[in-house]
Amino acid sequence: MTGVLFACAAGVCFGALNVTVRRALARVTDVDAGAAVIALIGLLVAVVAATAIAAEPGGPSELWPFLLIGLVVPGLSQLGVVHAVRAAGASRAGILFGMAPLFSAVIAVAAFDEPVRVPLVVGTLLVVAGGVALAWEPARPHGYRAYGAVLAVGVAVLFGLRDNVARALADGIDTDPLWQSTAIMLGATIVLASNLARQGRAATRLGAAATAYAASGAVAALAQLTLFEALDRARVTVVAPLAGTGVMWTVVFAVLFLGRSELVGRRLVLVAVLVVTGGSLVAATR
Repeated sequence: MTGVLFACAAGVCFGALNVTVRRALARVTDVDAGAAVIALIGLLVAVVAATAIAAEPGGPSELWPFLLIGLVVPGLSQLGVVHAVRAAGASRAGILFGMAPLFSAVIAVAAFDEPVRVPLVVGTLLVVAGGVALAWEPARPHGYRAYGAVLAVGVAVLFGLRDNVARALADGIDTDPLWQSTAIMLGATIVLASNLARQGRAATRLGAAATAYAASGAVAALAQLTLFEALDRARVTVVAPLAGTGVMWTVVFAVLFLGRSELVGRRLVLVAVLVVTGGSLVAATR
């Protein structure tokens, strides 16, 4: 039951992350500085949580794989998330992020010889149907840019790749999930802080973005921490669908906190339902 609660909490956090990023972008449009702030705040929260609650960290041989994962997700992917949310809106980008279970399954079938089952095919068709419905949406918010949707799909692919790499590396590793999350956030911070530093005026830009993106950083850390705590207590087939409800939470929070700017209508809700249902079926086959 604890694993289920952590997975549900992860879904809420992933949904909240998309919306807090959208609100932050309305205040500070510096994507690179915002992504760096998210990583730095996320790392701080993860370190505090791991130090206060977790057992002693494992050796470098157990933690370095998670640091490498963090370089890509949420390292490079965080830039994609912020750009996608800015261009396509929180609700639409969030729905496309929810396609990650589909790409995770496709990669597993292609690279790890996982069998193709009927629920996987049905789930794939539902996710694709949701994507098509979103692509043919007649009305979109002001400022919508199609490249944001493309970026969001690319981020979903990276999420799917992360799932498979983490799964392959998990065997034989027995470190506390809080320290695993901390290593991941450290990897993300290395990438995003380096990206900002090479552009110049890093300290000034970080200071300007800190207040706007602080909430996103805290939520990002909570999303990672609760997800890894859930995976430590429950099967992936249980955790993935519940964490995938972040798609629905994104839409709910967008309605509550972003108002009419997101143009959330019945079609968008239907798309979210299709993607969540399809993703759940895909996850259930693994």
